Amino acid sequence: MKKISMIGGGAWGTTLAQALSDNGYDVLIRDISENSLNKINNEHHHPFFDTDIPSNIRATMDLKETIEFSDILILCVPTKAMRKVLNDINNLLNEPKLFVNVSKGIEPDTSFRVSQIVEDVINKKYYKGYVCLSGPSHAEELILRKLTSLVAASTDEELAIEIQQIFSNDKYLRVYTSTDVIGVETGGSIKNAIAIVSGIAAGMGLGENARAFLISRGVKEIVSIVTALGGKMETAYGLSGIGDLIVTASSLNSRNFQCGLKIGNGMNVDEAIGSINQSVEGIRAIKAGHEIGIKYNLELPIIDTAYLVVTGKLSANDALLSLLNRKLKPEKYW
Repeated sequence: MKKISMIGGGAWGTTLAQALSDNGYDVLIRDISENSLNKINNEHHHPFFDTDIPSNIRATMDLKETIEFSDILILCVPTKAMRKVLNDINNLLNEPKLFVNVSKGIEPDTSFRVSQIVEDVINKKYYKGYVCLSGPSHAEELILRKLTSLVAASTDEELAIEIQQIFSNDKYLRVYTSTDVIGVETGGSIKNAIAIVSGIAAGMGLGENARAFLISRGVKEIVSIVTALGGKMETAYGLSGIGDLIVTASSLNSRNFQCGLKIGNGMNVDEAIGSINQSVEGIRAIKAGHEIGIKYNLELPIIDTAYLVVTGKLSANDALLSLLNRKLKPEKYW
């Protein structure tokens, strides 16, 4: 049977492992949680959701074993931990590997996308290539094998097609390909910023009209950042941009929406993040988006105002007034 290595056995990693198992792959997950290992290995149960998983999915704490298990390494760890994990991997490599990132986020301090971190850390002689797999996808639905669609992006189209074929399932998972890694990674990261804003609006009780306004204008800001960084506008309007924004900015299954909801209800940022038992990438996405806007002289009123809120410089109510009192203008999306 074919083999795949998964670095990170959280909600998304274990869910993707089930999809790979359905497609005929043995999956070895590397995770650092003893509870997760017990759930996967002994109970054959998902560590986060109340559902059984296939018995050919195994987990280990041994990173070396996981690296040697397969030529394909699926990266599914929070972006803030990605560099450390990649350094650990790099120290153990002795043959080329294909790196496939399924996490969405931007690295703190550097504002690097994951592809940039991989290129920065991994020794070139052990680097077979890179693919980003992203799109509108709640793990809570995919674990139940509900219809989901993703996009596999690589500057090497053949590698994108390889990952497309590995993950696609004709019953519930459809994967498209793209060569626009910048657009796919950036859209998948910055949409989390708008999801936080949408959650804050919901927590403040502003209603559906207000959230539709903020999400729609947020699309303009996602497109501005994607294109400023060298990505394509059409990518921002696709699965990894607007598609992911739709599923993230309106659902309680979204950690970023939940975090914003709690902030809108009066929690501070640290309290909101602490109350969610998984990583929240949207706060960092707001900060990164703000920094990118300054660097490229972009007009990002929603992200810039959200930055003032999450850094404690402005209350949510004052932020709303600030947005509403901007100079009136035509609606433009380009």
